[in-house]
Amino acid sequence: MDKQKIVILGAGFAGLSLAKNLDEKLFDIVLIDKLNHHQFQPLFYQVAAAQLEPSSISFPIRNIFRNKKHISVKMGTVLHINTESRLVQTETEAISYDKLVIATGCKTNFFNNAQIEQHALTLKSTTEAIQVRNHLLTIFETLSSQLHLADDPRNNIVIVGGGPTGVELAGAFSEIIKRVLPEEYPQLDPAKMRVILVEGSANTLNNMSELAKQASQSYLKSMGVEIITQTFVKSYDGLDAILSSGEKLTTKTLIWAAGVSGNILPGLNPDAYLPNARYKVDRYNTILNHDDIYAIGDISYMETSSYPKGHPQVANVAINQASNLAKNLKRMVHKKPINAYEYLDLGSMATIGKNKAVVDLPFMRFKGFVAWLVWMFLHLMLILSVRNKLIILIHWSWAYFSSDSSLRLIFKGKTKKEN
Repeated sequence: MDKQKIVILGAGFAGLSLAKNLDEKLFDIVLIDKLNHHQFQPLFYQVAAAQLEPSSISFPIRNIFRNKKHISVKMGTVLHINTESRLVQTETEAISYDKLVIATGCKTNFFNNAQIEQHALTLKSTTEAIQVRNHLLTIFETLSSQLHLADDPRNNIVIVGGGPTGVELAGAFSEIIKRVLPEEYPQLDPAKMRVILVEGSANTLNNMSELAKQASQSYLKSMGVEIITQTFVKSYDGLDAILSSGEKLTTKTLIWAAGVSGNILPGLNPDAYLPNARYKVDRYNTILNHDDIYAIGDISYMETSSYPKGHPQVANVAINQASNLAKNLKRMVHKKPINAYEYLDLGSMATIGKNKAVVDLPFMRFKGFVAWLVWMFLHLMLILSVRNKLIILIHWSWAYFSSDSSLRLIFKGKTKKEN
């Protein structure tokens, strides 16, 4: 029996998991990503807050599959998919496929606001996390070299979006101001620094339980974070952020964590994807009207009776969809019935700061120190390599007992935003 050629686009949680689970006796795999490494997105905020090294959450794809002769790794950007010829066109070559799996994930959604897109900082890659870190540390350095005035716009750190990323960033930045500035930047007055979180809905962590919503706001306020809810940022020109309430926030730092849209690719039928740029798939992750093309992870939109508005865009869904698709592709080769995907919700969680977290499990909800330990343990288990698990555990342990990560380094060339 000849092997089928499976081309996977994207090496995030979904693409990586699929490549690992596909039967090497039945399939040859080509894995294409625009980067040469897998990025552990849940911990981007810790890189941005100088709590982890970028290398701790970035994993070379070729090294992951170094002993897998049936997997070919290619770094490149996909320009077009030719469904008739079954070809994926990159900037350097055309790659044929028997079956194609799109796992390209999501990008930041600016909701068609070009001005905000031009001036805001984002957090959807390791590179962007480094840019946020460089930007913040450079602000501390420049402020410390002159008289620290209360009305300086560099004092204000504005985070837009009260989901897990926004909440975790706000908590991390607040801890830096409270713990790091007095010791390392004695010229700065922490009382003049502000962390402001702007959220469009009525609550932070609005998709979690009532306990999580209330606890996250309580924790953040106790840490000095200013929370503005039921408010949108209408414009930002690099200095003034205008809110839907009419209020103006003057800041040199606006981090946009307010939404995502899919990384769709040209070539498929227009009816294959939705206005939010996600591919509409059936219960087997097959894209509408494309029998041999699949979408898994954040880029896919699957309606079920339990999830009539689609599944949450979290790592667990991506990993489980990949596992189910791998099994189904094998069953199809053996001409066996395939299984519909059903998501088992294992819960959600977010950390707000040291000893502060919220955890929603199907059978219970809790907060505080125990929730923080659970958050750390489960994220540590998701990290790919034993080496990186140990490195991160050492960093976390050192930071916990010493309140110092010692990673506040500026590595900066020309970046999107200058101070």
